[in-house]
Amino acid sequence: MADCVFCAIVAGTTPATVVADTPDGVAFLDTRPVFKGHVLVVPRPHVPTLPDLDLDLLGPFFALVRRLSVAVEAGLGAGGTFVAMNNRVSQSVPHLHAHVVPRTRGDGLRGFFWPRTRYSSPDEAAAYADKIKDAL
Repeated sequence: MADCVFCAIVAGTTPATVVADTPDGVAFLDTRPVFKGHVLVVPRPHVPTLPDLDLDLLGPFFALVRRLSVAVEAGLGAGGTFVAMNNRVSQSVPHLHAHVVPRTRGDGLRGFFWPRTRYSSPDEAAAYADKIKDAL
């Protein structure tokens, strides 16, 4: 897609600090990282959201995300990683991408920018679960 910055990074026409370039996707450092070493992993074809990703690309793409989560932890000596993905809401670039963020205990990241809430009762939780199950 001509006006997609991530497509341009995949094509090599926009510079990025690339950490992996495979047939299944490209991973590069986020220019506005939550913590240093924050990586974005994108599929090669222009895919706006996770539901748009062809099923034959799903496994290979998430295998790459998994590899990056291991590499970020091992390479940076992190205590772990936070892996996240937005679909439409809060998706700053409309090209599917997974965030792989290095984590350490006490790093101050709490809930990755969203407030937490509680269900008012087990019945309310069950009602939400039922709505999701019905949609499946």
